[in-house]
Amino acid sequence: MLKVALFIAITLVFHTSWTQNKLVNISGKLTDETTSEPLPFVNILLKRAKDSSFVSGTISDETGLFTLPKVAPNDFIISISTLGYNLFLKEIYVGTSTDFINLGNLQLTPSSQVIEEVFATAKQAEITSTMEKKSYSVEDNLSQTGGSVLQAMENLPGITVQDNKVTLRGSNRVIILIDGKQSALTGFGGQSGLDNIPASSIDRIEIINNPSSKYDANGNAGIINIILKKEKKDGFNGKASLSGGLGALWIKKVNLADVRSQYQFTPKINPSISINYRKNKVNVFFQLDDLYTQTLNKNEFVTRTYDDGTVINQQTVRNRNTNFLTTNPEMDWYLNDNNQITLTGSFGSEKILDNGDQAFFSGNTNQRVRLWQFLEDELKTTVAGKLSYQHKFKQPGRLLNLGYLYTFHREDEKYFFTNTISTFTGKEAFKLLSDEHVHDINLDYTLPLKYGKLESGSKLRVRDIPTNMQFFPSAQSPLDINAGGKATYKEIIPAVKLSKNQPSIPLTNSTV
Repeated sequence: MLKVALFIAITLVFHTSWTQNKLVNISGKLTDETTSEPLPFVNILLKRAKDSSFVSGTISDETGLFTLPKVAPNDFIISISTLGYNLFLKEIYVGTSTDFINLGNLQLTPSSQVIEEVFATAKQAEITSTMEKKSYSVEDNLSQTGGSVLQAMENLPGITVQDNKVTLRGSNRVIILIDGKQSALTGFGGQSGLDNIPASSIDRIEIINNPSSKYDANGNAGIINIILKKEKKDGFNGKASLSGGLGALWIKKVNLADVRSQYQFTPKINPSISINYRKNKVNVFFQLDDLYTQTLNKNEFVTRTYDDGTVINQQTVRNRNTNFLTTNPEMDWYLNDNNQITLTGSFGSEKILDNGDQAFFSGNTNQRVRLWQFLEDELKTTVAGKLSYQHKFKQPGRLLNLGYLYTFHREDEKYFFTNTISTFTGKEAFKLLSDEHVHDINLDYTLPLKYGKLESGSKLRVRDIPTNMQFFPSAQSPLDINAGGKATYKEIIPAVKLSKNQPSIPLTNSTV
């Protein structure tokens, strides 16, 4: 009997000691009771139920999620407060049966209290930073008004733009994304078109210096993610704007004889309109931007002196007209708090006309030796549509994403050349027609762990590019008419990814 009593006593002491040392993580998500929108940066306090003494505190993140780590077992009161909402109180009991308590979706009720003659305005920080990425706001940057995405990138730290090519920290191994996905507007892995996407359609630009395995391997230098504007306000909302500008107000150097006039004033016009309508669980958004520019794309003077004393003066001038139209419709359907279906589309039309002269004059006699005149007529059309589904599990940060993206991109290019010399005038032409069809299917799963998170998923890309080239040489041209023809490029790329991300520096308490 004495042995049994002693065993029970030891067991109780061990159980009591283990219970006192057990710590629990408490998490949840904060949303608006009326709109179901997440509530970021809300104060959460944990107090003892017995005497209301402070135990722990935190704030919700950008998505409304919060975590109170390492809470010892006891009776508590959760107190949640923020401006514009009623105080939220909830009694909870923290026991020892689990390491993790998920309070689920906590809805705050908007306050009905009226404050007279108080006006508050706020502006999102132009630069925000997290462990994974840096975000740069473009919307309110007046220096980018009427400009392009490429011009907006030129002022970002770590990015260098040279000859319309983007490098990140000195490397061109960078992927350009639009709303988190590759697009024919920028090229699949390339950077074409950035100089003609209006900056007025952009909300912010994200730079991901250390991308995880969920991104393609050819972006090992980093990811540049262009986030388009999107409204989520209730009811019917709209905004329209018009910006413009002038440049090249004077000529730096006068033309050689018989060379077409250089573009002056080079107007830039950028109308933009955005409309959104949200009611209950449906949000519809539409954005339209048009950017028209005239630029003196090239104006180069060269003097060549040969060994026999011959001097040739050369000028190359290229006047460019560009019109880029983009539209981005989108619809979000919130089935419930955990399931969302999104349908997005985009249309882009880029029209480029280049008119140029390349003249050669004898510096000894000032007589024209040769004149090349050219016209480049290029039309690029892009149509894309994406259907995506997202499921949010009860555990905060645990996500399942499924998406299908189809992209069609057409390049219709025509080049016309006139070669004039003293004894001959020849006319030549070249045409290129290329269609690109891309199918992308993605399945991604994210599981938060005690430290970091686990990301896994699969991807399938099917790409088909039929191309037709035609040459139309003159009688004395060195071009071969048989050099053209049809060709088709096809690729099928399956991929499976798995990665574990965790903070590089553990967050621990320290005493000095």
